[in-house]
Amino acid sequence: MSAIVDMAVTALTEKLEGGTFDAGSVKFQIEDEGSVMMDSDGVRASDDEADCTLIADAETFQEILSGELNPTAAFMGG
Repeated sequence: MSAIVDMAVTALTEKLEGGTFDAGSVKFQIEDEGSVMMDSDGVRASDDEADCTLIADAETFQEILSGELNPTAAFMGG
């Protein structure tokens, strides 16, 4: 597991305040780093199947997590 994936798991867990994501399952695929799964089991490094998969490079994903980049703007901008 990469440091980027570890950081993403920590950041998303904090954003959920240690809770779970009960609206289905989402996978964040970070190019050349790995994947993070968010579902009713919480947040973890995983490449399991998900209801929705979002793919971004590490820089874009870090900008989204830090609040520097709006996720909708990132999606619409390709």
